[in-house]
Amino acid sequence: MGEYRPPFTITNKMLSYVSSISEKIGRISVIGNLESKPHLRKNNRIKSIHSSLKIEANSLTLGQVRDVINGKAVLGEQKEIQEVKNAYTAYEHLVEINPYDIRHLKKFHGIMTKYLVEESGEFRSGEEGVFNGDQCIFMAPPARFVPQLMNDLFAWMKEARKDVHPLILSSVFHYEFVFIHPFADGNGRMARLWHTAILSKWKPVFEYIPIESRIEKFQDDYYDAIAKCHVEGESTLFIEFMLSQIDKILDELSNQMDEDDGQLTESIKKLLNVMEYDVSYTSKMLMEKLGLHSKEGFRRNYLRPAIKMNLIRMTIPDKPNSRNQRYVRD
Repeated sequence: MGEYRPPFTITNKMLSYVSSISEKIGRISVIGNLESKPHLRKNNRIKSIHSSLKIEANSLTLGQVRDVINGKAVLGEQKEIQEVKNAYTAYEHLVEINPYDIRHLKKFHGIMTKYLVEESGEFRSGEEGVFNGDQCIFMAPPARFVPQLMNDLFAWMKEARKDVHPLILSSVFHYEFVFIHPFADGNGRMARLWHTAILSKWKPVFEYIPIESRIEKFQDDYYDAIAKCHVEGESTLFIEFMLSQIDKILDELSNQMDEDDGQLTESIKKLLNVMEYDVSYTSKMLMEKLGLHSKEGFRRNYLRPAIKMNLIRMTIPDKPNSRNQRYVRD
């Protein structure tokens, strides 16, 4: 192995997460059959893009991100709309990424930041800091050191992949990349994209697992882990944090795929089949789609069980009988 080795310690907690994640991925790959679920794949990809951009203060809603991707007109800042278009292009070409080739990193940064930054696809020439909102967590290394630091990181990855599990290696890369902060803009987006790219080379199903949504949900914990690792001078805590989030997102994905486990009634399956993700429906609209006439039968056999299993949600949960109530498949 080369001279450079990012400082981290493999702990029992990491190994436990690696075992748990590997088992869950195996089950999802065998039972889930994501290839036969284009709506689920696209929905998870949109969640990834929305969450990753939201972390970077993009204000577009999940529905607006979906509309941009589907080519619909959206009222919003042109910069934010372009961020969505760029991110979607990058994620759509995820399978083409060689995550161990630094040239691919620059190429995809160029895609991710097209029309948005002057130094698109090039390492930064100025100084940068790592921020959570307005709070500076730490200043990144001086720009003159970036090319060598990135070459060292990629050289280490190429060697380490022979011995270090991809789940750990991808988390190490994520932290080291954020620490180096090699680009003038788009570092967070690229760190999360590359994390997914490394894992996708190990298990292709990761291409459609929205890890970014967990990071966005626990954004403060994410930045706290980065800050603590910066103080301690090694990435162990961050690796454990990322593995815990991946482990949890797989539980969420398993719930999404209960349909394939035979755990859903035929009625719930029919209900889910007529619902697009993140689109709101009235009970009347759903009954018409299902060809049903009995409102009580619809609620008893279709609606309530699906809500109880967290497969769909009410837009006004504190007023379940509101005349303005809508139902959304997450």
